[in-house]
Amino acid sequence: MTGTVVKSTGSWYVVREAGTGQLHRCRLRGKFKNQGLKVSNPLAVGDVVAFEVPEQSEGAGVIHAIEPRRNYIIRRSVHKSEHAHIVAANLDQALLVVTLVSPATSFGFIDRFLVTAEAYHIPARLIFNKADLYDADTLDYQAQVADMYASLGYPSVLCSAETGADVAAVASLLPNKVSLLSGHSGVGKSTLINELVPDLDLKTAEISAFSDKGKHTTTFAEMLEVVPGTYLIDTPGIKELGLVDVPPAELAGYFPEMRALLGQCRYHNCQHVHEPGCAVREAVDQGKLAVPRYESYLSMLADEDNRH
Repeated sequence: MTGTVVKSTGSWYVVREAGTGQLHRCRLRGKFKNQGLKVSNPLAVGDVVAFEVPEQSEGAGVIHAIEPRRNYIIRRSVHKSEHAHIVAANLDQALLVVTLVSPATSFGFIDRFLVTAEAYHIPARLIFNKADLYDADTLDYQAQVADMYASLGYPSVLCSAETGADVAAVASLLPNKVSLLSGHSGVGKSTLINELVPDLDLKTAEISAFSDKGKHTTTFAEMLEVVPGTYLIDTPGIKELGLVDVPPAELAGYFPEMRALLGQCRYHNCQHVHEPGCAVREAVDQGKLAVPRYESYLSMLADEDNRH
């Protein structure tokens, strides 16, 4: 049988069987755990797997193969710094919930998420939440930030999950897609999901019934079926997003506005920091490249340089 992993608790996986939609509680055949990948989780939500349910297993399935991933979102593992953690796999889009107040999401966090999405060829959008808390100045500022990201190919939606205002605009992005919903703790992601997924309590209860009761499962992603064919992957609040597998020399290529300038610098190996004849720094000086984005680039570059 084949199916999609809809929840992982580290020791048990919940798999939705293709065709029937039936849920199965599965374990992983041992050899998967040592494939040489430096990841803390061999399987992620969204993975398509082959599994079987042996007669003597009391209903528990065994996963014995994983299909190649189209893409995935990955971050540095919180517990093992040399390992990475795959957040979710086989995505059609990534939606990052951000706020400009209570608490404000930093440009650094937003840009790290967008660079990760770029690195794995996943279309990304921003969802500005808590619009009900914005005053006139904040609304004006939000429009400027939204315009900046839209010009780079990252459209956005402004909404209030608390009041329900413009949540329909977010819902309109979801049909017939597998969408990742991510964001810092406190941005209102859970409230938004409650608005987007009808009968959410029933759906999470159904999946939780198959999870390992002895495990603390709040740190794991979960795939929710909005309607048949439309899926939303809820991720726990991410405190920080360390880049993975992005060499310093390649980082600028994941910023669309810098990618357009590559090859125009005096030196072919320019890192756009202090080299003379740098087209990127010139664009910043001329106001053609946003300062917050360039500062995010420098911050990421420093992180990667320290790691390599």
